[in-house]
Amino acid sequence: MKKIIVLAILLSFQQLFAQSNRPNIILFMVDDMGWQDTSVPFWKEVTPLNKKYHTPNMQRLADEGMKFTNAYATPVCTPTRVSLLTGMNVARHRVTLWTSPVRDNPTDSKDDQFKLVDWNYNGFSNIGGVPHTVHATPFPQLLKEAGYFTIHVGKAHWGSNGTPGSNPYNLGFMVNISGTGAGHPQSYLGQENYGNKPGKAGWQAVPDLQQYYGTDTFLTEALTLEALKTLEEPIKRKQPFFLNLSHYAVHVPINADKRFFQKYLDAGLDSLEAGYATLIEGMDKSLGDIMDFLKGKKIESNTVIIFMSDNGGLSNPKVRSGQPFTQNAPLRAGKGSVYEGGIREPMIVKWPGVVKKGTVAETPVIIEDFFPAILQIAGLKKYKTIQTVDGRSFVDNLKNGSTKTPERVFLWHSPNKWIPEDGPGINYYSAVRKGDWKLVYSYRTGKAELYDLKNDIGEKNDLSGKNPRQAKIMLDLLAKELKKNKAQLPVSKATGEEVVYPK
Repeated sequence: MKKIIVLAILLSFQQLFAQSNRPNIILFMVDDMGWQDTSVPFWKEVTPLNKKYHTPNMQRLADEGMKFTNAYATPVCTPTRVSLLTGMNVARHRVTLWTSPVRDNPTDSKDDQFKLVDWNYNGFSNIGGVPHTVHATPFPQLLKEAGYFTIHVGKAHWGSNGTPGSNPYNLGFMVNISGTGAGHPQSYLGQENYGNKPGKAGWQAVPDLQQYYGTDTFLTEALTLEALKTLEEPIKRKQPFFLNLSHYAVHVPINADKRFFQKYLDAGLDSLEAGYATLIEGMDKSLGDIMDFLKGKKIESNTVIIFMSDNGGLSNPKVRSGQPFTQNAPLRAGKGSVYEGGIREPMIVKWPGVVKKGTVAETPVIIEDFFPAILQIAGLKKYKTIQTVDGRSFVDNLKNGSTKTPERVFLWHSPNKWIPEDGPGINYYSAVRKGDWKLVYSYRTGKAELYDLKNDIGEKNDLSGKNPRQAKIMLDLLAKELKKNKAQLPVSKATGEEVVYPK
């Protein structure tokens, strides 16, 4: 009997030791940050936009980890966030546009050519039977069940308020601060209570931050301070944690963070662009504060940090200064577009003892890859999901440097009307990439464009006329992927039928 008791105690200690040595994981997600919204170059050269911004802590993270130069999301926020949460491609989960904070309220703009497409406009749900949602197993739930202390701070926006998916507590998070069905903050300013002014609060007012009301504390700073507080408990317990720090920055409204504002005015930026730059620098300060905290607590050597954005940088001429759709140059277009400016993101991973410092991975990855990668980092080898997981883990890239994986197909599907005015790659588009070839397809015109991203990252030279054979290969590939995922297509008002698959 004594031997059995001793054995049980030893096994218990082994389990505790194994759990305490599993890495902590921080996903540092930025909203609407473009590939060029940083002083860290993600291209082969430093650009004028890199010189415009100031992100020393992103550089610090890149110096200590791996920079991914071909990392992709979807053109707008909720589709990306649902792909992250479920590991599903956007064409499969059908949350193809941002979800309204109000339930049962499609966010599509009206169009003369197409009817409202059939999509999951209530977003993600952890339970079945909720109309217009995708039912799937979220990875935070799997982490929680595996013994992780799971925390969400900031923007959630996985589903409309009033549905289960809008509440992070339903998705496996043990702590939730400020996460709702809202897609942006009503205000970044503590003086405005982050939108919670009596009689003026709307769906976008940021909750849970009452202690900062009436102060000069900028929203990005408040969320960082609260995130650091939540880490004290699991650190004290020596319990591995997953922190999803999902900033509202740099989404509109462009409220200037006065801590950094004057320096950008002095640099010659107008007040709008200076305000935008302060949102970026405030986000970067948050990253530095997180890294300093980990070092101070002596846990940085066992903590993985993953930096990512949910879609390309805002380039709409109604909101940004300068020439339209140039704010992500050399990439073409921006948020809402299937061109590179709308989907290519700044991504950095630091994993002490695993990732070689200062490395660069050119291997393409996409947002659904985060699902299996995070679970693999956490040591989960066997788990069950309701959904088919499309993502592929990038852990081998982390462990083996910039080793390229075999060519795979990347699919983007945006069959909705995001904004009233059409723009480059905006409204009713799909795109597919394999290797260096990328095809962009417009449902409105039926036109297919072919680009060689290795030699034309700006997607300026359509090669479909010069290389019709390759264009046809890519077009057939796009149709095959859409059919495989049973993707919904725009419906013509003239015929009442879905448009045909690309051909």
